[in-house]
Amino acid sequence: MSTALELAQSLIRCPSVTPADEGALDVLQKALEARGFKCTRKVFDGDGSDAIDNLYARLGTKGRNFCFAGHTDVVPAGDVAAWTVDPFGGEVKDGRLFGRGAVDMKTGIACFVGAVDAFLAAHPDFDESISFLITGDEEADAINGTVKLVEWCDQQGEKFDCCIVGEPTNPKYLGEMMKVGRRGSITGWLTVYGAQGHVAYPHLADNPVPRMIKTLDVLNSRALDQGTDHFQPSNLEITTVDAGNTATNVVPAKVSAAFNIRFNDQHKGADLKKWIEDVCAEHAGAHDLKVKISGEAFLSNPGKLANLIADASEKITGKRPEMSTTGGTSDARFIQKYTEVAEFGLVGQSMHKVDEHAMVDDIENLTRIYSEILSGYFTTS
Repeated sequence: MSTALELAQSLIRCPSVTPADEGALDVLQKALEARGFKCTRKVFDGDGSDAIDNLYARLGTKGRNFCFAGHTDVVPAGDVAAWTVDPFGGEVKDGRLFGRGAVDMKTGIACFVGAVDAFLAAHPDFDESISFLITGDEEADAINGTVKLVEWCDQQGEKFDCCIVGEPTNPKYLGEMMKVGRRGSITGWLTVYGAQGHVAYPHLADNPVPRMIKTLDVLNSRALDQGTDHFQPSNLEITTVDAGNTATNVVPAKVSAAFNIRFNDQHKGADLKKWIEDVCAEHAGAHDLKVKISGEAFLSNPGKLANLIADASEKITGKRPEMSTTGGTSDARFIQKYTEVAEFGLVGQSMHKVDEHAMVDDIENLTRIYSEILSGYFTTS
């Protein structure tokens, strides 16, 4: 059994559902220290969110620093009875490794550890640096994780020359896709107020629902852009509308809605926030509005790192991955402020689902791809 597979099993067996760690970082730290990495644990709290344990580990003290970033926290297993295996058992069955985090993304971390082993075995005189930037706060608020860990590293003089984030980027097969950027995300929560009354006496009431409908229609009707060479068009999606009204003969006193915009690099979060505020001011009447920008759009112009990933993938799988910006947000949005970053990992079809699993063959091949990337990076100037 490979190093990557064994370590992935050990990590999966730690039920580290956000924000709990449940020993996952201890397992990883032990594995890295055994390989000569200097490990530092940082606990961050504040902003009303849970305290989160994070790990920064570095092998070497000089030369270029190649960083791998990821997270050991996972989403809940959901209905455990619906799983065919223990979601935290790390069971290998029919050529698949099962468990919460098998795809997203404990196994990716394990693959990079295995890749370091293979790289160092092939390059015993290696005298530069490799690091791991691992958080327990990616699946939830992402407040006390990577964003603060990279700030801490910067304050300590820890610089990264490039970084791979090991998210499951491939939709259907290994080697299909990497991420070289991500769209931004902004969420709005709107409550429109009126006055409750009898539907037969509308002049004695003030129905907030039509004003909410008008406001949402204006927001939803705008074509934000047509997309770019690297990004799909920005889109606004209304996710809920609720008056909390169980009676059909009562005008509600208020109605609430939520919506999210995934936007490309033609926009800034602050500009979209102002547009939302202006629309609500014009059409909503009495209202409360909360807007949260959880990430700006970014594009890490494909360069040396992206090409190394593509070359390594093509060598191992025969597939040259598409350079994409699709999907949701990731912690790459925090790292891109400091260094060139790209994302490449396992096949994501089963992430967050019942019976989440990774193919054992893919685990072996991703380990080989990561090792090829390290070799390509450190053997060229």
